[in-house]
Amino acid sequence: MRVDCHLHTVASGDAVTTLDQLADRVASERIDVLAITDHNETSAAMTAAAAGGAGGARVIVGEEIRTQAGEVIGLFLTERIPYVLPLAEAVGRIREQGGLVYLPHPYDPVRGSLGAAAEALCAGGMADIVEVFNAKIADQVLNDRAAALARRWGLPGAAGSDAHDPAGLGAAYLEMPDFDGPASFVASLASARVVGEYREHAPRFRPR
Repeated sequence: MRVDCHLHTVASGDAVTTLDQLADRVASERIDVLAITDHNETSAAMTAAAAGGAGGARVIVGEEIRTQAGEVIGLFLTERIPYVLPLAEAVGRIREQGGLVYLPHPYDPVRGSLGAAAEALCAGGMADIVEVFNAKIADQVLNDRAAALARRWGLPGAAGSDAHDPAGLGAAYLEMPDFDGPASFVASLASARVVGEYREHAPRFRPR
């Protein structure tokens, strides 16, 4: 299975990809599962999931949530989580839904990354997955630091295109066994292989 764990649609406010464009691109890139992780929004993900997927790909409902400490992603959500909550509260709300806590680009200084808070989250047993490859990070040292974080705490690593435009889709994904639900997803990550390349946002948009 090809799984992209982190991407955006127009619902994010800083992305341009419509669900129709997403479906077309996913089909051409042969992505089997995609997590739609819009900024502080789940409407597009829920619409796509209710429609049975996009371009033949299954959809995981996700959300990239801005917290007081930085951004965290919830995967396998059933409802939207408000932004600018304390980090621990946002994590608690993800867990209450039976979702997974995913740490996106934890050390990227040009985005709302967790930084040192990522280490504390892992140490406290509050993280499930670390994004070890983000296709929008040019400096691979930052991805390497994320991979070291995952190893240090025995957490599975994942990859995402972080696509904000159709051309970004396919830049990064995991090759992994099929899964059914959050627990099975985490188990399958143990056998995942990261495939990815740096691919800059084009064009750039100001976050809302």
